[in-house]
Amino acid sequence: MMDTLCVVIDLSVKHWQRSATASDQPLSLPAFLIQLVAFLNAYSAGSSDNALAVFAAFPGKSLMLYSSTDTQPQSTTVSGPNSYPPFQLLDDAVVSSIIHHLESLSDSEQEAPCPLVGALTKALCFINRLTLDHNTNTSNAEGLDPIALPDPRVLILSVSPDITSSYIPIMNSIFSAQKLKVTIDACQLSGPDSVFLQQAAHLTGGSYLYLERRDALLQHLTMTFLPSPSVRGAIAVPTQDKVDFRAACFCHKNIVDIGFVCSVCLSIFCQPVPVCSTCRTKFPMKTLQRLNASRPPAQPRPAPIGTNGVSKANGSSYGTPA
Repeated sequence: MMDTLCVVIDLSVKHWQRSATASDQPLSLPAFLIQLVAFLNAYSAGSSDNALAVFAAFPGKSLMLYSSTDTQPQSTTVSGPNSYPPFQLLDDAVVSSIIHHLESLSDSEQEAPCPLVGALTKALCFINRLTLDHNTNTSNAEGLDPIALPDPRVLILSVSPDITSSYIPIMNSIFSAQKLKVTIDACQLSGPDSVFLQQAAHLTGGSYLYLERRDALLQHLTMTFLPSPSVRGAIAVPTQDKVDFRAACFCHKNIVDIGFVCSVCLSIFCQPVPVCSTCRTKFPMKTLQRLNASRPPAQPRPAPIGTNGVSKANGSSYGTPA
């Protein structure tokens, strides 16, 4: 039975530089690629029927680096006596493509955000194409809904923080994954916890892992993400103790604790609005007044403090008076 895995790699140059120079448990991109390739080879060695695809989110673009279902060109690297040719082909396709695209980026292009959601969408399209091919090659007597692939999944390896403007595309991708019965796993390698990836893993039945021991990356990948979703019920896979379900407002793209939802299209706003910007629904003035009255009072911002520890607003000090 074929198992399908799509790996999405976050290749943000500036965030990988921060990860490599971190004072606590640094992780460089070359060290990450060595452990990633070992994980990909372990998955490919599990069964000859396993389908593997690798997608990369570069600054400003997303590309497919490798697909086991497509014909791969012959490797130009001379294989050693202890090298397995399929593994060598996979290693060259992934690592050489990453090096080539990163070296071709200019200094201004390196500052662009990585479209992680674009790579995720391409991974879902790849799984959907395999699903259609699977239904074409097998007999579907019902002829109604397509037969889903056994245990299709996407593994996202990220080092970047959440981009609030991508909240809507991320949620649309999650809904598409649910329809395709695709499990989304996520591993945050560095930086703060990702709210959106937590929600993606929770809503699709996957696993979210924040990597605390970066020197044990390969062990975490092998023990947490190598087993298929159907096998994880029989082993002790790390689970999420709590999930951050905060959403990003549609008006300012900010993550909010308390939001106001349109009763027609379910758009989220950080404050009551007279007209929904998504579906153009107009709300009664009484409703707006009632919602504004129920809003919690805004917390006053602390006044800036001067170099001598004295508040610039009123000349008072925050220290204990002598």
